[in-house]
Amino acid sequence: MANHVSSVKRAKQTLAKTAVNRSNRSKLRGTLRQMREALVKGDANAAREQYRATVSLLDKSVQKGVLHDNTASRYKSRLNARLKVLATAAA
Repeated sequence: MANHVSSVKRAKQTLAKTAVNRSNRSKLRGTLRQMREALVKGDANAAREQYRATVSLLDKSVQKGVLHDNTASRYKSRLNARLKVLATAAA
């Protein structure tokens, strides 16, 4: 338990930041799940729209410090590769 005023404040700040990070991470995971579901359905246009939203959220997560930039790049690369396969199969 925090004993000093400054350590009490830091503990409260940590709780607030943890809640924000948890919310951002949860939103990111949900968007990634929706993207994977769109790819499984096989609708290239819906998957393309979902890809745009997912990439945007990945970039925002990097800015907010939820993800490392290389991790976001890896996610985007793999999702884009799956999207390309779907688009070429549909065409």
